[in-house]
Amino acid sequence: MLRIRLVTGDNTPANQAVIKHAQEMLREQFPGLLGDDIEKLPEQLRDPLSFGFVTRLFVAENAQGVMRGLAQLVYFSDLHVSYLELITAAPGQTGRGIGDALYERMREIALSLGSEALFFECLPDDPALSPDETIRAGNAARLKFYERFGARPIIGTAYETPIGDDATDPPYLVVDLLGKLTEAPRTLVVRAVEAILERKYHGALPQGYTESVMQSIVDDPVRLRPLRYVREKAKTSPVSASAPVADNRWLPVVVNDRHDIHHVHDRGYVEAPARVGAIWRALDEAGIAHKLPVKHYPERHITAVHTPELVLFLKRTCKLVGQGKSMYPYIFPVRNQSRPPKDQTVLAGYYCIDTFTPLNENAWLAARRAVDCTLTAADQVLDGKSVAYALVRPPGHHAESKVFGGFCYFNNSAIAANYLTAYGSVAILDIDYHHGNGQQEIFYERADVLTVSIHGDPSFAYPYFSGFADERGSGAGAGFNLNLPLGEHETPEGWLAALMKALDRIREFAPDYLVVAAGFDTAKGDPTGTWSNRAKDFHRIGQRIGDCGWPTLIVQEGGYRVRSLGGNIREFFNGLAIGQRTNRSAITSPERVTAASGGKATVPGDKARTAKVSSASWRNKVRPGDADRVRRLVDATGKFNQAEVGIAGELVEDRLAKGQKSGYEFLLAERQGQLLGYVCYGPIDGTSDSFDLYWIAVNPECQKQGIGRQLLQRSERSMADAGAYNVYIETSSTSAYAGTRAFYTSMGYAEQARLAGFYGPGDDKIIFVHQLQGIISAPFVGDPESLG
Repeated sequence: MLRIRLVTGDNTPANQAVIKHAQEMLREQFPGLLGDDIEKLPEQLRDPLSFGFVTRLFVAENAQGVMRGLAQLVYFSDLHVSYLELITAAPGQTGRGIGDALYERMREIALSLGSEALFFECLPDDPALSPDETIRAGNAARLKFYERFGARPIIGTAYETPIGDDATDPPYLVVDLLGKLTEAPRTLVVRAVEAILERKYHGALPQGYTESVMQSIVDDPVRLRPLRYVREKAKTSPVSASAPVADNRWLPVVVNDRHDIHHVHDRGYVEAPARVGAIWRALDEAGIAHKLPVKHYPERHITAVHTPELVLFLKRTCKLVGQGKSMYPYIFPVRNQSRPPKDQTVLAGYYCIDTFTPLNENAWLAARRAVDCTLTAADQVLDGKSVAYALVRPPGHHAESKVFGGFCYFNNSAIAANYLTAYGSVAILDIDYHHGNGQQEIFYERADVLTVSIHGDPSFAYPYFSGFADERGSGAGAGFNLNLPLGEHETPEGWLAALMKALDRIREFAPDYLVVAAGFDTAKGDPTGTWSNRAKDFHRIGQRIGDCGWPTLIVQEGGYRVRSLGGNIREFFNGLAIGQRTNRSAITSPERVTAASGGKATVPGDKARTAKVSSASWRNKVRPGDADRVRRLVDATGKFNQAEVGIAGELVEDRLAKGQKSGYEFLLAERQGQLLGYVCYGPIDGTSDSFDLYWIAVNPECQKQGIGRQLLQRSERSMADAGAYNVYIETSSTSAYAGTRAFYTSMGYAEQARLAGFYGPGDDKIIFVHQLQGIISAPFVGDPESLG
């Protein structure tokens, strides 16, 4: 088994060891590579803002976790350009398909990032450029390898111009069109070449070199060298059909193929096999999911979370009961837990928290298989998938380290979260109607896993004994458990407000991975719940989670109204997909990666900076005095002249004087009386569904804290409420606004038009547009009395 895993940074001992091994492999495989280039790999992963691009390291590992190869992908997020920095198999591992697997994955990743092509350099096979026959033969072998995927060198440009009179083997620029394009547009190649030469080779090229190469790119489309080593019909240019991006079935699902053996016919037993069938049919008919085979994992992953005594008891007792019969706990020896009973049938109560969770042979088999399914899906996330779904039963979130119950035997979500902690920090978000007591107990004294649960108050909802708001963790885990208990008849709007509060806390924690214990028993009519979420509400829930952009593992928990279960889960994933598509660039932007990997934007242990976003209050009603505050803020950014500063204040005054008739709407972010930032937007006269975003500005003291991103996202929801479909933003083309343009791009905006010299010579007006299809509003989270 070969697994290709994304390494997000050197933020865990396991990742540090992998990066160190990767550096050793690079020194051995690429002796000509500069030592500084190898040494800076951890910094590139950790702090992309300093380099101007995102670096992704992928390692190919065998079943024992031994590295067999690696690939380094660079992504210029503001240009949507992907560049393959390097790819190699470990010494002695060439010819075993490792290079093929790695390169296929790089093609998939490039497409998933929205890139039209994948660029990379390859040394030449031309004797005039590569005079050494041995070196040239190796170069030719590599070019032949890439030709099999349809990648070809760009010709007719000065890219392979040698640097220096005695220099040999200057690299070709090779492009793989990924099966999306039939030719290479000049604009695409120009973007890529400029980014590679100016950012990747920053300061290392002779003066004028980049300009001469750029001027040499005149053909449109740019010419590609004819295939030299493979026949046209033999090349495999389309990306593998297994990639979600090549098919609408974007969601990898691991289904417990042995769940139906665990079928208890007792009256009232709602945890039935029909649940899984209903869910899969809905996803399959919608054409959004594809099944993955289940892999088997060692029992040590279970005993890392549950005590060996509990695991051994379940294994022995379930086999003892046998098939066709079930045993239920009926004696609970709470008075003397240090001396457990010897009788297995009596011992059940020693390990269980209720009287309705049965033990039988198939319960063990199904529960054990559910763990395998969940870890298989977790590996998909480690491999770089943005989301994976473990469609399992029995569920798991009520199983604690020493006890089972609530239809749960092993805590699938907790086992996966613990597994993922070897590679980064993890947050568990439990959205089941019932409290996730299992995760809470297992991680209560740990700080590397944040546990958050939205559930019915334990005063009326199972499991009754946990889930109170004042249970916040202890020891090292103090403050890393958040319970959000809700009332018996909570509205969908109230539930969504609690979700926004939960996500704010998770943003503050800034996890590397998110595990969602996904219960759908919050649905209207569910026999175990009292709430009324419908399909449209689950769509909003999914979208809000997708908006956040964390690599996400979804693990099935409750949801027992089979009639509506499939449709609700389908809409949840539809919403999740929209949220992730909207924020795809944001997920891979330098700002997002830096925050996730503990770089300058969010330093591990320093929660104050990210906490500022969640502690801000938000209001959409301007007040007297706001005009002067806006003028001061706009002026402080240093990007606007005095006339523009004056106009910003006048728009506020116009809104105060005319109200909604002014055509201007505002959203302001504040904290303790300080204006952190604001947005001004409004409908475009003469259109039915288009809005202008006139101003967005953030206090310079508060930048790099996510304020701008929150302002834009929240204002988009308000515009969507008002019927907006297209949002337009205008900005300058000058270098001073490069960061502004990158921000808009990272938020899903695309350049629609450019008016040359509009603001002045060499200062074009660039018009960006973003479609709000699928954006659904949610209540503001912040200062409720300030909304009006």
